[in-house]
Amino acid sequence: MESIVLLKQVPATESLIRIADDGVSLNTDDVKWVINPYDEFAVEEALRIKEAHGGSVTIVSLGPEKSVEAIRTALAMGADKGILINDSAAVGYDSLNIARILVAALKEVPFDLIIAGQRAVDYDNFQVGAATAEFLGIPHISMVIKQEIIDSKIRCHKTVDGGTVVIEAPIPVLLTTQRGLNEPRYASLPGIMKAKKKPIDIKTTADLGLDAGQIGKLLTRIISLKPPTERKVGVMIEGESARAKASELVRILHEEEKVI
Repeated sequence: MESIVLLKQVPATESLIRIADDGVSLNTDDVKWVINPYDEFAVEEALRIKEAHGGSVTIVSLGPEKSVEAIRTALAMGADKGILINDSAAVGYDSLNIARILVAALKEVPFDLIIAGQRAVDYDNFQVGAATAEFLGIPHISMVIKQEIIDSKIRCHKTVDGGTVVIEAPIPVLLTTQRGLNEPRYASLPGIMKAKKKPIDIKTTADLGLDAGQIGKLLTRIISLKPPTERKVGVMIEGESARAKASELVRILHEEEKVI
């Protein structure tokens, strides 16, 4: 079973994010970069499928040269090889641009399964996985929390509002992950040492035969970035009793905040 994991390097969620002087990008000077958390679920599930059914796991990522660090982490977890599409302009692409580039790389790699995070935690677009499947002409199952491979089909449990749906699709297929699918493993010291010798093929969009026209025009662009409005300081309700405090709370909500 040949699996491909689509992986993105993103800022760690605990990093302090600052808006750059241009007002439309982020200042990433002091940011710690990690594997997108939902992509970690994808790596882990691909490794479990490999352990159960054999085959290999290939990591494919689009981004600047530093994205190699994230690929190495996935290789240390147990993936077999990596492909980096080294494009510093990737930060400016929208979801469809990214999907077109990924598809050009994927067409050169045999696969049965493609697994991706349901979204990247930096921009939360939810679109790259679905667009990639559409351009490849293969089924797409999103928000997967359980999967089972049966002959040449895959049966997935996916979350929907208020419940779970079970869907079958023929292989090849693209899955996107949801929390609850698995618990990603840590890279072991032997895995880290082995990862240093595993191959990473670095390509450019030109190597893939793509020019600006084939990547496509931007359909979306960032107009401005602004920090969230600061929350008001909490108010402590004073009173001699619970009844008095409740009465004072109602007065504040009615007279001062005007919400009731």
